[in-house]
Amino acid sequence: MAERPLDIVNTLDKDLYDLIEKTRAMALYEDGALSKKMKLLIAVALDASRGAVGGVIVLAKQAMEAGATKEEIMEVLRITNFIFGVGSVYTCALALKELEKET
Repeated sequence: MAERPLDIVNTLDKDLYDLIEKTRAMALYEDGALSKKMKLLIAVALDASRGAVGGVIVLAKQAMEAGATKEEIMEVLRITNFIFGVGSVYTCALALKELEKET
């Protein structure tokens, strides 16, 4: 299995890592008022707005596994472009290009 960015935190501070993982699960992976899919699509928009190509790739994959379509991801990109500007579109485009290579 490939090393993940937080593996070093898990090695150095297991309690902090466990807290981060618990928070991530609550925020993204548990259905609540919003579905898991919707939460992941929001996270895609936020990572795109911050220029986090790797995050967009991972989150878009997870959103699609949760039932999101490419059309829904593009709709999220339209909103992200409106709120955060064209830089987020470039970030998402780089991520989508990587996703296309994998499928």
